[in-house]
Amino acid sequence: MFAAYAEKFSTDDPISGLVLGERPEPDVPEGWTTVTVKAASLNHHDLWSLQGVGLKAEALPMILGCDAAGLDEDGNEVIVHSVISSPDWSGDETLDPKRSLLSERYQGTFAEKVTVPKRNVVAKPAEMSFEEAACLPTAWLTAYRMLFTQGGLKAGDSVLVQGAGGGVATAAITLARAAGLKVYATSRDEAKQKRALELGAHEALPSGERLPVKVDAVIETVGRATWKHSVRSLRPGGAIIISGATSGANPDDTLLTNIFFLQLKVIGSTMGTRSDLAGLVSLLEATGTRPLIDRTMPLTEAKAGFEAMHAGDIFGKVVFTL
Repeated sequence: MFAAYAEKFSTDDPISGLVLGERPEPDVPEGWTTVTVKAASLNHHDLWSLQGVGLKAEALPMILGCDAAGLDEDGNEVIVHSVISSPDWSGDETLDPKRSLLSERYQGTFAEKVTVPKRNVVAKPAEMSFEEAACLPTAWLTAYRMLFTQGGLKAGDSVLVQGAGGGVATAAITLARAAGLKVYATSRDEAKQKRALELGAHEALPSGERLPVKVDAVIETVGRATWKHSVRSLRPGGAIIISGATSGANPDDTLLTNIFFLQLKVIGSTMGTRSDLAGLVSLLEATGTRPLIDRTMPLTEAKAGFEAMHAGDIFGKVVFTL
């Protein structure tokens, strides 16, 4: 079957390790099912995999991709949940110390077919396209869990989304506005500030600029470059929900005095559960909200999509079709 896979690692030129070509069809362990992929979306995780982050050399060649939507063995339209927990694990699968994502231990979604545990498929609404559905399982699921499961935010609350333009950030802006939150967003890029307003942000400001009010929560995926601003933007008792640190994981000053004196909360968040994914799908179905897609292209042209992400030349999701 045709697939996009990692053949080698390179920190300087990660895309040099990407190969488009034939791979064997996946084995189907007991209790697993095969999904025929109709669409799959690109994440930074896929670029990091090509640099050897979270992927071991002995696992190569590895089909990349965490996100997909397609048809199950009975012809039902489904969305793939990419967090694979241990067979005997019960409860929140993101807390399973042995969990992994598709394309780390198990072959990923950038292929004609992918196998997952039967419990790892969620019904796709008929009115949602395969391309839209394929955007949900990583960035959109991460944003949903940050806002509502970990953050506990509700209509009327206020939130700052740092780094508008990234996949999680654009999802967070859209979902927060759909759920009735007051949304502020930041970006270094004026064009991305404008796009954030189009997505639903009430105000979009340059990175680091003081907000007009203190907010209930900050959605933080940037890390070092925005950490001080995030802490200083919170009301007393507010929370930073963090799921990544694309600019670095070690801020120059953690502002611990602010954190304990103002009783701020720092909450980690990673991906999401099957029930989170079902909740996300229900929210989109109820509100008519849909993921922002930057571009759609056939999987045969995947290198161009990787290059666009590597250059930072996207706003929204890159989707590959099969």
